Amino acid sequence: MPGEPAKRQKREQYKKSLTTDESKHASLPQKKFYRQRAHANPFSDHLLTYPISPEQMDWSTHYPAYTIRNDKEENVTGDSHDQVETRSANGMKKKVEIADIGCGFGGLLFALAPMFPETLILGIEIRTSVTEYVQEKVRALRTQNKDTGGFQNASCIRANSMKFLPNFFFKAQLGKIFLCFPDPHFKQRKHKARIVSYTLNSEYAYVLRPGGIVYTITDVEDLHNWMVEHFERHPSFERLGEEEQENEECVAVMRSETEEGKKVERNKGQKFVALFRRLDDPPWPSEH
Repeated sequence: MPGEPAKRQKREQYKKSLTTDESKHASLPQKKFYRQRAHANPFSDHLLTYPISPEQMDWSTHYPAYTIRNDKEENVTGDSHDQVETRSANGMKKKVEIADIGCGFGGLLFALAPMFPETLILGIEIRTSVTEYVQEKVRALRTQNKDTGGFQNASCIRANSMKFLPNFFFKAQLGKIFLCFPDPHFKQRKHKARIVSYTLNSEYAYVLRPGGIVYTITDVEDLHNWMVEHFERHPSFERLGEEEQENEECVAVMRSETEEGKKVERNKGQKFVALFRRLDDPPWPSEH
């Protein structure tokens, strides 16, 4: 397209200035420089960096305020068709407990961080530029709130949760998972790319502790019905009743703070919400 190289150069110059110009360290990033296609193909072979197991994930760069510092480092190796990095052996004082899958530009992430100041919250996004925007906004908000330590508990990674969720999280690590306005993939042949399925629900059940909640919201009634059907079919989940759902403190924030939620509000559309609780695993059959 005509003018695209100039636009790309302007974007790169702007992004570079945020880190090199000290006067801009506390400036919130401008969304116009991070625009990208609304959706990404989860089955494409994106160039992604991911740990071979949760033990190998280095969270120290994402949550430096919660890192137990030491001087050791170790090389992590393993078979992978993507990149594998050198991981720090530094421990963490806390583990991530809230995941916003497909966090977009981070509206929910930044609303939840002050609500749960002692809980590590992670946004997961597959689009490169959108991830960069959220990471830059985290950096800026931490600078703005350095006296209070605000937003040290929020971070974002670029990852494909449909492929690598158990690479990042231990069994029963998470207490909350948010699936906000996911791609509806309207065509039937595209339904396999939906973020909710019986198979993916088993992965959510694996990383979610008993009693933990999966929060879903969409403006597409067909997708809402699909998510309800697949979670209710799964033996590890039960749907919360209407009254219990409305008493959940995160529901109002989920409705109002995401970019898609605000767009639906402007267009006077409907929002369909459903919450699902992770059940205790049944006991193993006794041996006789």
